[in-house]
Amino acid sequence: MDLYLIRQWFSDHNTVGTLYIGTLWECYTLEDVVREPGVKIPKETAIPYGKYQVIIDFSNRFQRMMPHVLNVHMFEGIRIHAGNTDKDTEGCILLGKERGKDGVLRSRIAFNSFFDKLRQEKDDIWLSIDYYRGQHGNDNNRI
Repeated sequence: MDLYLIRQWFSDHNTVGTLYIGTLWECYTLEDVVREPGVKIPKETAIPYGKYQVIIDFSNRFQRMMPHVLNVHMFEGIRIHAGNTDKDTEGCILLGKERGKDGVLRSRIAFNSFFDKLRQEKDDIWLSIDYYRGQHGNDNNRI
């Protein structure tokens, strides 16, 4: 299964994007701020652009099975989970069915729908993270 996270809206507090399963839109995403390569402020930085394997395993923090993004340079324990604002993430990827002024909305609905699809997958799961280049190459959609 191929997942694509396209970062589209950048602010001083968070990064909002869209998540696709294959070519089908799944939901919006919310992450911490994207920083220059190699720069990390603990609990306030989005994971680097790239391609990562995702597995489902037990999260001690959430006390349940959850998607786990593996082998993220300078990060540990990156999960995909429910949450609404940058206060709900420490580098993880949050999901929502709607974009709000300062985050994503209907997060539990988005997460449950996404997680149901992941649990049915028998093949490896890969997440590619990129940014929106826009119709005319605009890659800095500030909100």
